[in-house]
Amino acid sequence: MKPKSNRYNLMELMVCVAARQLEDNRTAVIGTGMPLAAAMLAQKTAAPNLSILFEAGSVAPKLQRLPISVADSSTQTDALLLSGMDIVFEACQRGTVDYTFLGGAQIDMYGNINSSMIGTDYNHPKVRLPGSGGANDLACLCWMTLVITPHDKRRFVKKLDFLTTPGYLTGPGSRERVGLPAGCGPYKVISTLALMGYHPESKRMCVESLHPGITKEEVIENTGFEMLFCDVLSETPEPTDLELKLLREEVDPLGLVTGKSGQ
Repeated sequence: MKPKSNRYNLMELMVCVAARQLEDNRTAVIGTGMPLAAAMLAQKTAAPNLSILFEAGSVAPKLQRLPISVADSSTQTDALLLSGMDIVFEACQRGTVDYTFLGGAQIDMYGNINSSMIGTDYNHPKVRLPGSGGANDLACLCWMTLVITPHDKRRFVKKLDFLTTPGYLTGPGSRERVGLPAGCGPYKVISTLALMGYHPESKRMCVESLHPGITKEEVIENTGFEMLFCDVLSETPEPTDLELKLLREEVDPLGLVTGKSGQ
């Protein structure tokens, strides 16, 4: 799958779209890879006061280079606080963290995520995956959960092989019924095909914009459940020249996340 323009590749498009979802003067627990590249790009564009937290304990650093892990020493540069995992997760439990960025092998229509196993037998899976890490806690306690992932039927499934991380579970009110805080939950999904949110009443995944050159039919064909679409379906704005310049020269100059640029 190739983007509409040769100015950028799909990874660059996804990072730019993800960065635009992060608002200024907010807090976010960020993992490595594309979510971190998106957070760094957001800080250099529309969200200069975005405070990034890392599971390993660094709070609000001024990132000079793209860390390779949440415990990389570069996550500590000029940080406001160097603490531990307990302090970061306590901040989430107190309701002071706005965003978290997650990934996984499977996601369903309610934003539930599987990052544990593929198969029907837990003791003898087809594929054993890394597991939750902090994802379950973060999705339960942060106000808005974002997911960034490739888009195909193997990932966007009607039924998860294993529920690792809760989204809206079985629909409206189900998070609250199991004791999770009211008002938090899945927020956006950024895929290789589209930007998706969630219907406010049904809590089902809903396409908000199609990436340049992508059709509604392509999304339907690559989704394993019935995807909803907004009444007014827009096209995702392409990366700007400034976004691409910052991404390539300051955020990810080695192409560790985005790979070879579209140039």
